[in-house]
Amino acid sequence: MPWSPRDTMSLRHEFVLLAQQEGCNRRQLCQRYGISPQTGYKWIARYTEQEMAGLVERSRRPATSPTRTAEELERLVVALRLQHPAWGGRKISRRLQDLGHTPVPAPSTVTSILHRHGLISPEASVKAQPWQRFEHAAPNQLWQMDFKGGFRTHDGQMCSPLTVLDDHSRFAVTLAACTQTHTAVVQEHLAQAFRHFGLPWRINADNGAPWGSPSQPGQLTGLGVWLIRLGVRLTHSRPAHPQTNGKDERFHRTLKAEVINARGFASSLQAQHAFDAWRDIYNLQRPHEALGLATPVTRYQPSPRSYPEVLPEIEYGPDDLVVKIKWDGQLRFRGQTFKVSNALRDFPVALRPQPNHDGRFDLYFVDHCFGYIDLNDHQAA
Repeated sequence: MPWSPRDTMSLRHEFVLLAQQEGCNRRQLCQRYGISPQTGYKWIARYTEQEMAGLVERSRRPATSPTRTAEELERLVVALRLQHPAWGGRKISRRLQDLGHTPVPAPSTVTSILHRHGLISPEASVKAQPWQRFEHAAPNQLWQMDFKGGFRTHDGQMCSPLTVLDDHSRFAVTLAACTQTHTAVVQEHLAQAFRHFGLPWRINADNGAPWGSPSQPGQLTGLGVWLIRLGVRLTHSRPAHPQTNGKDERFHRTLKAEVINARGFASSLQAQHAFDAWRDIYNLQRPHEALGLATPVTRYQPSPRSYPEVLPEIEYGPDDLVVKIKWDGQLRFRGQTFKVSNALRDFPVALRPQPNHDGRFDLYFVDHCFGYIDLNDHQAA
């Protein structure tokens, strides 16, 4: 996509940080950001030489001064806290380091400054407990997806934030202020993310609509069918176990604390502007304690698997028994009828006999096994 006038600096910053990741295909990255390789390499070179100052068209003013006094550094600590009220000593200390300030006060010193200025309460200190979660070994192995609980804007509309988070890096792939939560809305935002960052190997979501079926957990939905055709595996959290998507749930709490609770919004459009600005802070600036105070962008790189604008043809093996699902979501095979899924209507599926169960066949859509049928007791599961 071409540089957007609303956030040119943040897009340049995101681009150069991703381009610096080991193994990055820079020409592919330029294509996904809608710029020429010449322009991309220009910004990479300028950032390497001058960091953020190199991304500004004209200004070359240095970000720091070697003669800055301790009082000025303390004012910077206070200013960062006022700008990001949910950040504690570790995050602020690391952010000052990332901005190139020297010397940088230790996290404990920053915390003391915040206490001295009345900017942190004892209750907040008690709540700051470290937590280590399992994470996947590389970016794009798993994305976590969910809607955060909605809130009403001043114009009366319900705003439901759609969030997609990379499991390995905590990089916020998508943060969208949605007024509707149906399949077409989610698919549109996912397609934008896929064009920009490529395809993940797997996406995990809960069992709610539109990605799941609350009454029949695990049943394929229209969104699941689309993802499978793209080569993206869709999995679901166990019912009543939201911790399976724990990183996205934690992201929701951070979003609520740092953005939603801090203000009201006139409309979903105004909320989106606030989300866009905060997503840049979260990905590019905000030190993440689960990452050793690194920022998510330093752990993330786009997927080498590009998004196909035209879905590939559905193909099965020569030994597969292929049957087309009827308009009502039913499968007819050897004189019997089984209800499978309305999302698969008019699509071909493959039946493969289970070696240890006579009359039982596993059901496949593309390479995804989504259930089985049993001819002996007329059962579909």
